[in-house]
Amino acid sequence: MPWWLLGISMVATTFSTDTPNLVTDIVRNNGVSGNWVWWAFMITGFLTVFVYARLWRRTGINSDNEFYDIRYSGKAAKFLKSFRAVYLGLIFNVLAMSGISLAAIKIGEIIFNLQPVETILYAGIITVIFSTLGGFRGVVLTDFFLFFIAMSGSIMASIFIVNMPEIGGVVELFNHENVKDKISFLPNFSNRQDLIILFIIPLSVQWWSSWYPGAEPGGGGYIAQRMLASKNEKDAVYATLFFNIMHYAIRPWPWILIALCSLIIFPDLNSISDKFPTLSENKLGHDVAYSAMLTFLPPGLIGIVVASLISAYISTISTHLNWGALYLVNDILKPIVISEKKLVRYARFITIFLFTISSLIALSLTNALQLFNFILMFGAGTGLIFILRWFWFRINAWSEISAMFFSGLISIILSMQSISSYLFGDFGIFQEYMRYPIVVFTTTIFWLIITFVTEPEEQKVINSFKKRIGSGIKGFEFKKYLISSIPNILLSVCLVLSILVFIGSLLKAAIFLSFFSFVLMCMLGYFLKLKINMTS
Repeated sequence: MPWWLLGISMVATTFSTDTPNLVTDIVRNNGVSGNWVWWAFMITGFLTVFVYARLWRRTGINSDNEFYDIRYSGKAAKFLKSFRAVYLGLIFNVLAMSGISLAAIKIGEIIFNLQPVETILYAGIITVIFSTLGGFRGVVLTDFFLFFIAMSGSIMASIFIVNMPEIGGVVELFNHENVKDKISFLPNFSNRQDLIILFIIPLSVQWWSSWYPGAEPGGGGYIAQRMLASKNEKDAVYATLFFNIMHYAIRPWPWILIALCSLIIFPDLNSISDKFPTLSENKLGHDVAYSAMLTFLPPGLIGIVVASLISAYISTISTHLNWGALYLVNDILKPIVISEKKLVRYARFITIFLFTISSLIALSLTNALQLFNFILMFGAGTGLIFILRWFWFRINAWSEISAMFFSGLISIILSMQSISSYLFGDFGIFQEYMRYPIVVFTTTIFWLIITFVTEPEEQKVINSFKKRIGSGIKGFEFKKYLISSIPNILLSVCLVLSILVFIGSLLKAAIFLSFFSFVLMCMLGYFLKLKINMTS
């Protein structure tokens, strides 16, 4: 498939109903600078673009779980494939889908006055039928059209809401008492705790250490699935480059603007509760402010926006269902089930099962940020191994198994009330912000110990893998390949930052800053294109 189709599909897949809610939750609680908790993943994203996209494409496999057939061998490799299929295809996948369904539930309650179960039934039936019949190609092609519907809907909604009489336009918005302390691009450096939580930990630890859907260190999941479907290495690079620029620099702005507007209309949770008295008590959170703001849209426009959110929901849920079923069928059932007809039937059953479990979890959740933090913590410490396994060949199957096992186990243990209150908080041994680094540090120690006490991978398997990705070919130097990618990564990160600053300064009517950032953006884009062409 061409790069532009796959790139748009990546953007559409990560543009779900829960994404605007998450950004709204972050902005209302921590301001625009709070988005650094996920903006930091742009480093991971561009590492994937310029180092791993080519390598994934060279493997010639069909899914990221097939990676284990060419990188490891023996019983440990077989167990790892099954373990990871359950870990990602079931546990992580269900958690991600539950966040998406939670957002759909809130939209249903606020806009349509639907009960949570009704929303799940209506949205689920359509999506499950689409996923079971469409397959991967159907998902990608549909993503292409859903992307334009979703983007146009969010942009039109933000323009209308910003210009409502209650808001008074962009200038009045940024000068409002409830908003002016929330618009800084960087966190308050005099507030030590905010600086550490929102900026230092994401940029120093989080981006390389945590596995998060859509921002996997070294690539993976549905991003890898689309890179593997590209026509060639160049298309794999351009697809992921397009995705990361759209994902981090352009797409969030309509949501940020609506979130800031919501601080004027709904300054606190009580004001939301008063406006929507039928809203379930366990669904009242700052993330629901996004849906609440959409109720001010006129009939024609709200129809387009709701259609865009439904499109986003179908696009993302169908991808997760397709991805999860692929994992569980190929890596759990295929080795023991011979009949193709039975495998297809099992795949459809698994699709329904995954959606059902995720829906039940969604019904018990309260807000988007709650789930975001849990997923980050659950995968903390696994990211580094996914980066290193391509060129540090002492890593074996048990390294990955132990990393995934201990990250989940330690995060669950530290979440227990008795242990958490003893270790963290005002009366604990550590500050609350140390929870994540501790999970990363202990998980890393455990998987390193397991790596060195277990047998290394067979040399013939390593040689075969190196030859497949190019590092076994004469003239290819992996170290030089990595070093040559660093300028491209730095240029891309600076390009995204310049786009963010340009759009933000343009909205604030900061003429000099917008002109400077525009010139810088053009220069960075030009030099990046030159570097990519030279690399190609």
